[in-house]
Amino acid sequence: MVGRMGHGVRGKAHVGRIDGAIAEQVAVMMQALATPSRVLILARLRESPHAVGELAAAVGMELSAVSHQLRLLRQLGLVVGERHGRQIVYALHDSHVADLLDDAAYHLEHLRLGHRERVERAS
Repeated sequence: MVGRMGHGVRGKAHVGRIDGAIAEQVAVMMQALATPSRVLILARLRESPHAVGELAAAVGMELSAVSHQLRLLRQLGLVVGERHGRQIVYALHDSHVADLLDDAAYHLEHLRLGHRERVERAS
């Protein structure tokens, strides 16, 4: 998928090798996807921005638990919050977060169907 992202980068390719420091940062960020409740919150935010109360009702969690998860997701740079009067409305940080969810779901579907794609080596 080649397109212009909001930050002026074209495409999805990471240029260069993933070194130890980048691997550490990726692992920390990917921990957000290791908890079903956080995946459900991100999936709901993928559809549209929501206030904490709306998210809690949508994912079937206590308000305090959703607030805690949103705080973590915000610290990881996966969501942003914007104050609207007395509420904070949360949204995905950018389209990359939606891509992470889509790619994970796509991979699971490939596994379920027994598909395998060969990875081309970079020259």
